[in-house]
This record gives sequence, structure tokens and C-alpha cells, in this order.
Amino acid sequence: MTSDRDLAWGPFPLILAGAAVAVLGILFADAEWGAFALGGVLLVAGALRFADYDGMLAIRSRMTDVGLYAGFGFGLVAVAMFLEFGSILKPAVLGLLN
Repeated sequence: MTSDRDLAWGPFPLILAGAAVAVLGILFADAEWGAFALGGVLLVAGALRFADYDGMLAIRSRMTDVGLYAGFGFGLVAVAMFLEFGSILKPAVLGLLN
């Protein structure tokens, strides 16, 4: 039988472990792919919060959490993509803005 204390953690340990692995990837392997992984972890956290998982993932209201997790996750993924494929993406994005 699970207690209320166990249920309060929810998927938080998985998100925390994924973030730790991504940060270690940034530090010791490849910054671009580590940032991509960290952005992916934040997007997963936003999706879990959108699916109404509370526990330790809940900081503010549900939609605020989803917006912040998704915004920061998308931002990190975009930065990682520009770091890795900047020579291809930069002219394409600038072409869209003209």
C-alpha cells in the first residue's frame, strides 16, 4: 500500500534523473546534445504536468507550469539545434523573417 507521501513525489524522480544525466552530458560529453536532452526532459515535464500529474512537479497553477516547462524546454531545444546546425538553420530562419 502506498502512502500519501509516496504519491506526492509522482514522476519527479524520473524528471530529476533525466535532468541530471543531461547536465552531466553537457559537462562531460557534448554541450549541444546535452542541451537538447535537457530541453526534452523539460518538455516531458510539461507534458506530464499537462496530464495533471501533481506532486513535486506542481509549482504554480497547472497552466503556468505547463507554459514554463514547455517554453524553457522549447528554448533549450532551439538553442541546441542552432548550436549543432547553425550554418543550415540561420539562413533558413533569416529567410523566413524577410
